[in-house]
Amino acid sequence: MKKFTAALALALLPLAPLNADAAALPEAKPQDVGLSPERLERVTALLQEAVSTGEIPGAVVLIARNGKLVYQKAVGLQDKAGGVPMAPDSIFRIFSMTKPIVSVAAMMLVEEGKLGLHEPISKYLPEWKEMKVGTETGDPATGAGALQTAPAKRQITVQDLLRHTSGLTYGAFAPKTQIGKLYQDAKPFSQPNLDAFCKTLAKLPLRSEPGTVWEYSHSTDVLGCVIEAAAKQPLDKFLSERIFKPLKMVDTGWHVPADKLHRFAQPMPGREQDWLPELMIDFSKPATLFAGGHGLVSTASDYLRFAQMLANGGELDGVRLLAPRTVSYMSADHTLAAGLGKGPNYLPGPGYGFGLGFGTRLETGASPWPGSIGDYFWGGYAGTYFWIDPKERLVPVYMMQEVARRNHYRYLLRNAVYQAIMQ
Repeated sequence: MKKFTAALALALLPLAPLNADAAALPEAKPQDVGLSPERLERVTALLQEAVSTGEIPGAVVLIARNGKLVYQKAVGLQDKAGGVPMAPDSIFRIFSMTKPIVSVAAMMLVEEGKLGLHEPISKYLPEWKEMKVGTETGDPATGAGALQTAPAKRQITVQDLLRHTSGLTYGAFAPKTQIGKLYQDAKPFSQPNLDAFCKTLAKLPLRSEPGTVWEYSHSTDVLGCVIEAAAKQPLDKFLSERIFKPLKMVDTGWHVPADKLHRFAQPMPGREQDWLPELMIDFSKPATLFAGGHGLVSTASDYLRFAQMLANGGELDGVRLLAPRTVSYMSADHTLAAGLGKGPNYLPGPGYGFGLGFGTRLETGASPWPGSIGDYFWGGYAGTYFWIDPKERLVPVYMMQEVARRNHYRYLLRNAVYQAIMQ
């Protein structure tokens, strides 16, 4: 207990200012950008309480406003079993926060004319040309019954992959359905590389007609295959050369090198049962399967640089990845406004549509968390989360590794951040 208490006390100390080379963004005092320093301490108190009650092992939170870093805290433990304090540069599994990065990569190719949102993905991946859609009869709760397939009415487009209207699913999201069982039995994440992964998925029936229903799925994984074909370059190299290096995201990649493993944040001991087995990836080994939907690790600082690039309309520190109109287009609603249906597990939540890689807010009062119309966000399986509020010129990034209580603390963090805005 003494070891835990000492480490916790160390981690809860106010962070020393980062040096100019290490800071994610230029720093400013909260009051200089319209935030109350006293009210921001409620964010700290929230995290301290979560750690002290054992709800989460630890967390790192960075908040930027007007392009300036105004709040940075590392709380709790990076590795509770080892008593290692959380640090500002702790490295996290970001899981589905990989998706916005891969979506940006795709839109960079769209801007260059190497990819078209209207194009069928079979132009780049021929095995996806004649997909079938499954229809299940019987009891969907038990999986009893029969599965029939018929040719899809149209092909999957690049836009479908970006907005999750491809007809694909995640097996874990439909465990008691026959199609879900087919996805689970296929074990796509066991494939050695992205090409084999996508060819495995192409043999499975779709769960809905392309372009009709939003359903969270392997869409962004397949988008990674499309990017490789359009760019004529492996996905890992494209992201490294075109996004990570230009934005100085020095700790973002597909595995944690040996000399950085001491910075790798770990889940709460004893809660492994909360994690899907296929997502218990060994990031200490170099990857060969570059899953565009969940395969990256990163730090709060690195991801803040990526998010601030989007908040700036596609540019950061003189490096432009996208045009401002492209960012606006990506963060606009591409689903509900188009009359598309909501499939099971509509993750954007009430009051939100979905754009090209992000949930995007359409209404002020429908959501149970505060925000502004036009704010956009996404999160990761293990609790990581970010959002961009153009109206408030606000970009928070939250990193932790806890599955069971992830949404609870995302909501609380939203509340704590917005109540600190004074002007």
